[in-house]
Amino acid sequence: MDRDAIDLSAGSVFALFRKYFVPTLFGMLSVSAVTAIDGIFIGRGVGSDGIAAVNICIPLLMFLLGVGLMTGAGCSVVASIHLSRGKLKVARLNVTQALVFVTLVSLGISLPVLFFPDEAARLLGSSERLLPLVRDYMLWYVPSWVFQIWISVGLFVIRLDGAPRLAMWCSMVTAIVNAVFDWLFIFPFGWGIMGAGFATSLSQVAGGVLAMVYLLFFSKTLRPVMPKWSVKSLRLSLRNIGYQCRVGSSAFLGESTMAVLMFVGNRVFMHYLGDDGVGAFGIACYYTPFVFMIGNAIAQSAQPIISYNFGLSCRSRVVEAEKLALYTAVLCGTLVMLAFAVEPEGLVGLFVQLDTPAARIAVAGFPYIAPGVVFFIVNLTAVGYFQSVERVKPAMTFALLRGFIFLVPSFLLLPRLLGTQGIWLALPLSEVTTALLIFIYYLCNRRQNKRLGQV
Repeated sequence: MDRDAIDLSAGSVFALFRKYFVPTLFGMLSVSAVTAIDGIFIGRGVGSDGIAAVNICIPLLMFLLGVGLMTGAGCSVVASIHLSRGKLKVARLNVTQALVFVTLVSLGISLPVLFFPDEAARLLGSSERLLPLVRDYMLWYVPSWVFQIWISVGLFVIRLDGAPRLAMWCSMVTAIVNAVFDWLFIFPFGWGIMGAGFATSLSQVAGGVLAMVYLLFFSKTLRPVMPKWSVKSLRLSLRNIGYQCRVGSSAFLGESTMAVLMFVGNRVFMHYLGDDGVGAFGIACYYTPFVFMIGNAIAQSAQPIISYNFGLSCRSRVVEAEKLALYTAVLCGTLVMLAFAVEPEGLVGLFVQLDTPAARIAVAGFPYIAPGVVFFIVNLTAVGYFQSVERVKPAMTFALLRGFIFLVPSFLLLPRLLGTQGIWLALPLSEVTTALLIFIYYLCNRRQNKRLGQV
């Protein structure tokens, strides 16, 4: 397998960022495409009830992906700093501990769901009418979650190992396999939502196996090592995992924002607009991961450059990388915002016929979401910077603000004040308020930031 030799301490920061960003963006969008492809085929083959059923399942998956992103981001930051200081063995050990940890977590979440699918569906907010669809999707999709979390962590490590193009292909192979089997199982085979779940499972297995084969047999520097199982080693491993999770906790909170958005949004839309409202919200939620992944791609592309040079105390390169990331966030966010505001019919029409009740609700709601997209991506980039330089407290604070403290009250209060339009405005209000506080934080700490060479 081809690998890229990347010197993070020398050369143009712009060239380094571009070398990471282009494949990372395509890879991230491919990850989102796995879910979106499901939605397109389900919307066309099953209908808006199928989209609603999938949307009910997704919050639990988002929680699991949050664990993967938290561990992967923390592992990447810690390992890159160790590599900058010549501690290769310690970096490899951190990678191994991260992979073992996420495997155990994924099994601990997926097994209870498989044993008690109806109870899990009701806890996630399913109505009795949607329950059979929710159950079928979970039973065929949940078994692949361990492979999905391997992809989440593996992509961080593969990029840090100097192979961003391979990380992109891991994601793209997953998306391609999912598209092929989605079409085959839903239309020729007529398996409905069960076929969609099975297709997604097969795609996650393909991507997870590809990532693990690279790490185990072809990795240049960060190949996993055999862990020690003594009591002392296990205690040290728990301490290291705890530190990685603390460093990457803002990534978990970022993904948890998506889970909270979907979980609370499902219930609010169900309360005000019924199953059709959940279907309309489900269409919007198929696009939200794309927005999240753009912000994530920007943050993850800047992270190796920032963390490595932070470890070398090269402040000027840290500043340059973060400024470049923020400019990219504003540009990408503006383009996506225009798509939501100008072409809602085209975006909704990919999933369902425009004359259905769910489609009409979604078309009316998309322009209300649009203003929040720019701030969504910028906030992710800012939080990613704090995480990359091990400033855990501000990273966690701002991630909590946008994901829980502002979002949940916005969902509950705005519909009472503004009607159904208020439901769509909950996310923009949360993101705009968080961005304002980040800006105030920057102004209050400007003198210290200049002294330390940080943004």
